[in-house]
Amino acid sequence: MNLLDPLFRSQAVEKVFSNRATLQAMLDFEAALARAEARAGFIPASAAPAIEAKCRAELYDMTVLARAAASAGNLAIPLVKQLTLLVARKENDAARYVHWGATSQDTIDTGRVLQLRQALALISSELDLFAVILGELVHKNRATLVVARTWMQQALPTTFGFKVAGWLDAIDRHRARLAETQERCLVLQFGGAVGTMAALGARGLDVAANLAKELQLPLPALPWHSHRDRMGEIAATLGLFSGTLGKIARDISLHTQTEVGELFEPSADGRGGSSTMPHKRNPVTSAVVLSAAARVPALVGTMLGAMVQEQERGLGGWHAEWETLPDIVRLTAGALHHLMTTVSELEVDPERMRQNLDVTHGLIFAEAVAMALAEKMPRSDAHELVQEASKRAQTTRRDLRSILAQDAIVKATLSEADLDRLFTPANYLGVADQFVDRVLASSTAHRDQQKPRKK
Repeated sequence: MNLLDPLFRSQAVEKVFSNRATLQAMLDFEAALARAEARAGFIPASAAPAIEAKCRAELYDMTVLARAAASAGNLAIPLVKQLTLLVARKENDAARYVHWGATSQDTIDTGRVLQLRQALALISSELDLFAVILGELVHKNRATLVVARTWMQQALPTTFGFKVAGWLDAIDRHRARLAETQERCLVLQFGGAVGTMAALGARGLDVAANLAKELQLPLPALPWHSHRDRMGEIAATLGLFSGTLGKIARDISLHTQTEVGELFEPSADGRGGSSTMPHKRNPVTSAVVLSAAARVPALVGTMLGAMVQEQERGLGGWHAEWETLPDIVRLTAGALHHLMTTVSELEVDPERMRQNLDVTHGLIFAEAVAMALAEKMPRSDAHELVQEASKRAQTTRRDLRSILAQDAIVKATLSEADLDRLFTPANYLGVADQFVDRVLASSTAHRDQQKPRKK
């Protein structure tokens, strides 16, 4: 079923994991292997172009291959068989060199690495753009007052820019984490039957080096057939990332609640409506991202569980990766794409944010008053005094400032001007602005480091 792909997926990344793209990635390995072995003098030079000419996905019947894979146990076995037949029809002598010295897992794993390289590059590119979008949102709203909420309750004043800076800071960590993961994990898989390349004799490493160069992949210290930490790391990295995307979506959705009304996802014809309630403006993107954040962790768990593989080749654990890891990549990519698009057009209502600062009738300034009183009396006494005043304010539904202004101890300690200052939201933001500057500077520095150097 692909009816829901536009809702949950990223079109660009979906193409990377299509049936044809999956097949072509494996064929790219086979073509590169032939070229690498020809260069090493292991197979005749004429065999490589003959093999490469048949390494085109459009030459293969996907349905036939899929049915054959059900009996063979993997897709590479029928693919290599068909490739050999196609080559033999044109160059019979070259056909004997197809897949020479390799094993099915080499073809499947390296094909998957080639797909991951393309998909993670697309994700990284969108992630960089998302960081820019968030940076602009921070700049625009660094002085926009909003109430901070803890345990779903109003807590203290903050700024929307500071809140978004928290999103950006997390996204920048994921940018660095994803870059490190790509460098460490996207490597060649080539080891033959049990990882020793015995079929290639003493020239195995020469062929491997040539193959790595052909595919522009790093050559690891040794093959990793049953050592799946690299695939597990990719899954875990994306799992962490999807969690942050979910956190951002959760924040946005809470701000869009009718009773809050501080943020809105962009509106458009047919977007966010209800089949029965004409007035609804539902946070569609938040729902999509939260669904991905709910689904990905279990898939990551599958990948981590699949790492426990038997001896030199896993039975079942390796197979469990084939659909699981692409699903993780696709769900995360879709969540990122939709969230980035939505945040770029996010509607912010500063006036509603300012109004909501008054919802508690001054209770969000209780800490500020308690800290000011604590400068001239024991902190515990100050805390208890303000706590009792807060309870009276809630019980009588009066403004906290008016109750404090009538308290004899408070009047003896704080002036009217002091109370005015303490009940002004902008005066109790701490070093929020400095933190915003630090995040923006760090994000800019990260972006500059990622720019390609001019030759």
